[in-house]
Amino acid sequence: MNPSYNEREVLALLQDPSTQKKAFTLIVDQYSEQLYWQIRRMVLSHEDANDLLQNTFLKAWANIDYFRAEAKISTWLYRIALNECLSFLNKRRATVSLDDPEAAVLQRLESDPYFSGDKAQKALQRALLTLPEKQRMVFNLKYYQEMKYEEMSEVFGTSVGALKASYHHAVKKIEKLLRDDS
Repeated sequence: MNPSYNEREVLALLQDPSTQKKAFTLIVDQYSEQLYWQIRRMVLSHEDANDLLQNTFLKAWANIDYFRAEAKISTWLYRIALNECLSFLNKRRATVSLDDPEAAVLQRLESDPYFSGDKAQKALQRALLTLPEKQRMVFNLKYYQEMKYEEMSEVFGTSVGALKASYHHAVKKIEKLLRDDS
């Protein structure tokens, strides 16, 4: 993240067609890494995460004229990225073995040359794979990104209370799975 990034200045640049590309470049530079890791935690594969990150920015650029700054740029990008992840996961689920889809995903994770996780990381990833997708997304945003529930509420379009409950249930499921695994 660039400490000199100023959202107000970037929003002003976005409004002017002559500086829109420059503004978007600043946005890409500012949010690429954190969006990549959020996507990566959902799809696990480096290649898939890179593709989805590109798709996220392509969709954002294609719809930049519709962005009205009612939400923060990061919230808008997270919403696009999460929708891209859900679409991708739904398509993949349709093509993955119906017998054990988690095993197929875990096998891809373990054979991914970009994943260098130790035993504890693999156990956590295995536990995360058992969560429903929305719970997994909420867990990832809260645990890894330390996103506030109010901001998540804007991303998901749901109440803070529902998100807190979702995170609580995710944590309890993960704790149980990790206890059972050891």
